Amino acid sequence: MQQGFFISFEGSEGSGKSSQIDRLASHLDSLGRDIVVTREPGGTEIGEEIRHLLKHSSSGKDMCPETELLLFAASRAQLVRQVLRPALEAGKVILCDRYLDSTTVYQGVARKLSKDPVNVINNFAAGDLMPDLTVVLDVPAEVGLHRIRHRVSDLPDRMEKENVQFYHMVREGYLVLAKSLPERFLVVDGTRDLERIEAEIRDAVIERLD
Repeated sequence: MQQGFFISFEGSEGSGKSSQIDRLASHLDSLGRDIVVTREPGGTEIGEEIRHLLKHSSSGKDMCPETELLLFAASRAQLVRQVLRPALEAGKVILCDRYLDSTTVYQGVARKLSKDPVNVINNFAAGDLMPDLTVVLDVPAEVGLHRIRHRVSDLPDRMEKENVQFYHMVREGYLVLAKSLPERFLVVDGTRDLERIEAEIRDAVIERLD
């Protein structure tokens, strides 16, 4: 049985994660790999309810950063135990749209919550399950926000309504984190055309899978 492999995708809103996950999933499927595509928050029935509260519900408008942190962690705890661990044990390749690094950056850096409780809560929710590879789609804050505001199909959610200063902090948080863990992170220029981004990610993933 093939060993499972866990890939997380990170980046600010509008960075293009969803498009690249779809492209990589299609390529891996063509190679006969058994894949699971999931997302945070969400990926389980409980997680999707939490996702709605965090991103779309009007009752989340005045949510404090500490509540936000704990809700993301609750969704993650369910996803790890219900989806991620079983998939890895079955030898599948996981493509996850966000994981605990989002909490480190969004709540820890951009929301300015203390580093120690963020790390403790992250570790409690995830256990010892860390991605084998984390792909960061890096785009300037202004580019990401421009993409969000010119989408045809979706209205911006609560996280997408943050200001440009918030997303400058998000971007810098990801770059600092990636620099501190170069063996796990792959930072990809998300401003290039989709095919070049796809090729860079695909090559890096295939190299690690082999």
